[in-house]
Amino acid sequence: MRILVVNVNTTDSITQAIAHQAQSVAAPGTEIIGLTPYFGAESVEGNFESYLAAIAVMDRVLAYDHQPYDAVIQAGYGEHGREGLQELLNVPVVDITDAAASTAMFLGHAYSVVTTLDRTVPLIEDRLKLSGLYDRCASVRASGLAVLDLEEDPLRAVEAIVRQAERAVTEDKAEVICLGCGGMAGLDEQIRQRTGVPVVDGVTAAVTIAESLVRLGLSTSKVRTYATPRPKRVLGWPLRAGR
Repeated sequence: MRILVVNVNTTDSITQAIAHQAQSVAAPGTEIIGLTPYFGAESVEGNFESYLAAIAVMDRVLAYDHQPYDAVIQAGYGEHGREGLQELLNVPVVDITDAAASTAMFLGHAYSVVTTLDRTVPLIEDRLKLSGLYDRCASVRASGLAVLDLEEDPLRAVEAIVRQAERAVTEDKAEVICLGCGGMAGLDEQIRQRTGVPVVDGVTAAVTIAESLVRLGLSTSKVRTYATPRPKRVLGWPLRAGR
């Protein structure tokens, strides 16, 4: 099995970290291919950057023609674009936002998301509502860290995330914590030890879900909402700026 894991930003080191985390939980025989978009922002922390990332992710996946692949993971929390990928592809598409929240719902009555900057909170809430996963969400809390801060100062990042996770458990009555950023991949065990509750990393959750869908022979329904785009002339697409 081969799974493409697509970062939503253009920082290669984050792509490598995400791919490493994904491979760590992949079943024997599953190959993880990390992809970085050819264009876009170095970190995604708002609507403009998120919409740009949606185009860049679709462009990058369409440009990948080296080997066949069995599933795609969009590794951006609360970002736009999953629906476009589902229209374009015939393989399963899993978004880490949906993967984390749906997994958390097996583990407790209510979950909270701990993310980066406060400005991303409404985006995550909206994506969870769109996916039908918001009813069991106790809260979405911001750590106050920018995406790139997670890489530059991991000790500070853990402390900031733990602080908000503890408040989510004690104040919001969350029973499970979701890490609300692909750049938080690998921090789940440290935060679990500090909070005493299950902590779900969206990247690893997405890998196991994608593998399950492939093994079950299931993929996106094409009869209506995510039908293949109708053939028509699209100016300037695909961009594939890095080719």
